[in-house]
Amino acid sequence: MAARGEEVNAEAWRVYGDHHLRRGTVLPEVARIDWGFEGAGPGTEVLGELTGRRVLDLGCGTARHAAHLVRAHGALVDAVDASAGQFERARARYGALPGLRLVLADAVEHLRTAEPYDVVYSVNAVPYIDPHRLLPALAGAIKSGGRFIFTVLHTNSRGDGPSDEVVARPEILRLAEAGEVTVRMWVLGPELWTALLTEHGLRVERVDVLDTPQPGNHASYRLFQVTRPVRVSSRPRTGKPPVAHAALGVGAILHGPRGLLLGRHRHGTWELPGGTVEPGESLREAVVRELAEETGLQARPEDVRLLGTLLDDAGGVVRVTVAARVTAWRGEPSDQPGESVGRWRWFSLDRLPEELFVCSAQALTAWRPGLPIDHAPAHFTPYATGTDDS
Repeated sequence: MAARGEEVNAEAWRVYGDHHLRRGTVLPEVARIDWGFEGAGPGTEVLGELTGRRVLDLGCGTARHAAHLVRAHGALVDAVDASAGQFERARARYGALPGLRLVLADAVEHLRTAEPYDVVYSVNAVPYIDPHRLLPALAGAIKSGGRFIFTVLHTNSRGDGPSDEVVARPEILRLAEAGEVTVRMWVLGPELWTALLTEHGLRVERVDVLDTPQPGNHASYRLFQVTRPVRVSSRPRTGKPPVAHAALGVGAILHGPRGLLLGRHRHGTWELPGGTVEPGESLREAVVRELAEETGLQARPEDVRLLGTLLDDAGGVVRVTVAARVTAWRGEPSDQPGESVGRWRWFSLDRLPEELFVCSAQALTAWRPGLPIDHAPAHFTPYATGTDDS
């Protein structure tokens, strides 16, 4: 359905671009970026300082915004659009403008091959691309500390609000002097967009509401200001302390060619496989058992390398976590019935998601001290058997 939705959208924009290319439609130059409705809400200033910065206009259309950023702000802008008609319109008008590079390409394919940008922005183009396809490529195309600014439809003119699941839905697009077409759009609420962005290592700093000033028109947009943080945050799963007992647990680090394995807890944190050590079992046996119970992956105790003990304080209770490196395993990670952690994914170490569970964050920095992860302090005592593990 996602691929089909994007095909429908590509055809709609092809028709639109060809129509205005034949008519020779010329739009006025812009003096600012209107993210929702003309003259309403913030303008170009939300992009920050642009002089000499590498900037990407995602879904640029006729590239008027990109040209404005080059001329007025000294930005170096790549303007990308998949519509051949829109590309030709942009090239005829701005093809010789120094500092502007026009690119005819699928947005995701461009993001996968481009050098990272300081700023990526998109005026209402993001909802036409499946976020499961767009966001992984986008996260890798933004520099550490870089920004992503974009608008999305929240409520259409009829008053239909956002979806509560990540699926495309039909929307009527009124194209100026070109009639109406039905497109497929991912119209999601801010909470769902935020969860998707966070999952890909991006941090939502602010969301602005942009409502139409026209009476009787219910259309509303949301303007997202997002950063790719220099450091990854962590937080406790909840504000409550653990039950007052000898809180001994294990955290299993599985890292291979596909990345680092992390799962999403129902309370919102990302974490390593692991859990409480049960009476009568060794630490290695606990790692093997927890790994199987939570992910379905199979390992042997001899495949587990204990790295050391982490001690911290959680509400007055001493929490003891043993970090372990699993060096070999079998199977594919999958959600297990009755477990509170699921949605298992492999993450590159330079694309870790926001809001790691603090125990997992502590274990990861014990394993790789150079990882840019912030967390509550813990006392780490390494084991000699784990010091040579990479």
